[in-house]
Amino acid sequence: MISVFDLFKIGIGPSSSHTVGPMIAARRFRERVAGQPETTRIGAEIFGSLAWTGRGHGTDTAIFLGLLGHDPATVDPDRVGEYTQALTERGALDLPGAGAAIAFDPDRDLVFNFTEILPRHTNGMRFRAHDGAGGIIAETVCYSIGGGFVVDEGEAEGAGPEAKPVPHPFASAAELLAVCAETGLSIAQVQMQNERALRSESDVEAGLDAIRDAMLACIDRGLRMDGELPGGLKVRRRAKRLHAQLQEGRLSNSRPAHEIMDWISLFALAVNEENAAGGRVVTAPTNGAAGIVPAVLRYVVELCPGWCDAHGRDFLLTAAAVGGLIKSRASISGAEVGCQGEVGSAAAMAAAGLAAVLGGNALQVENAAEIAMEHHLGMTCDPIGGLVQIPCIERNAFGANKAVAAASLALRGDGIHYVTLDEVIETMRQTGLDMQDKYKETSLGGLAVNVAAC
Repeated sequence: MISVFDLFKIGIGPSSSHTVGPMIAARRFRERVAGQPETTRIGAEIFGSLAWTGRGHGTDTAIFLGLLGHDPATVDPDRVGEYTQALTERGALDLPGAGAAIAFDPDRDLVFNFTEILPRHTNGMRFRAHDGAGGIIAETVCYSIGGGFVVDEGEAEGAGPEAKPVPHPFASAAELLAVCAETGLSIAQVQMQNERALRSESDVEAGLDAIRDAMLACIDRGLRMDGELPGGLKVRRRAKRLHAQLQEGRLSNSRPAHEIMDWISLFALAVNEENAAGGRVVTAPTNGAAGIVPAVLRYVVELCPGWCDAHGRDFLLTAAAVGGLIKSRASISGAEVGCQGEVGSAAAMAAAGLAAVLGGNALQVENAAEIAMEHHLGMTCDPIGGLVQIPCIERNAFGANKAVAAASLALRGDGIHYVTLDEVIETMRQTGLDMQDKYKETSLGGLAVNVAAC
């Protein structure tokens, strides 16, 4: 089982696979070699997509932070520059149990390998600890497989808490719908009962509320911030200005019907501008698609009647059930299947969550997720300059609006439809396999090469 807390991780931008995952991996290696006094130097090497777009995605910074002992969920985004500058100036870091400072020169000891791809996944990393003679005394090869998930070489993805037995296991949407039909439970209730096999109900509810609050706080911060995003593309933040325009329009006697789309777009833009600036976001299921689920959630909170805390939990639980299926049966990694696996997955999750809290039954919820995913098939991942800005920020706005449209269509029907969620997930997986590598988060094709990054 993939838990809601695996899919929704609080961390910093701009990328779950290129920032959150590498930070987690580096921190794990730090913990592994802590207490080994013979360690005198640490080195790291990144491969494939991590190397090609790593600087734009902040992979180097993430590894530095992880080796310094920082965690994505708790590191202060406003002090990241301070931490990395101190490491650069010192050229060394401290490990628990080490007798002296451990050499780590960011320019020398982090290698971007642009020619080699490790066998399991394009987002590969290798960490090594060396002794005074230059010998290797510890080595870890691991992969950031999307959404902040990190697996070591030879480790199964289902290892750890996910392997615990749950009362209602399901490996497909068909199995999930069968569980709902047999038990009379909603998708959110099925997911909740499975979550309770891993932790107490109070812990689950508290965790869900914390995720909701982090999502809404990210939107609020994005609405307040102004100026240019970092990275050199000179992309200006739009959320604050758009928010002011929409607020002013509320006083008008004549308001366009499509204004609701502007509000949904606004919420998504606010999150992804924060993500691009390295702010605190929630992987949903990735950072590149982090604006879609929060935008639709905020739409429910502010613009749909009858909001309550229980709706927020049901929304996230339902979204997690769908996201878990997509991750386990295909991928949520743009480096593996293109942006259909990130924005498409997020739209499917958000559509399912919205359909659920607006009263949809299990069939309608599954239909909403299927519609949203179907109409993102084939979407490439081609960030200009390797930055999670163009086209990523606007794609979240469109994905959020597609999610609302998908839920609305599903709720207007009776849940009976021709294409199943399982079939569209499998189609997404196959499409990702067929997609050329230059369209999968390498910045070697698409907009990344046809638009000047200057």
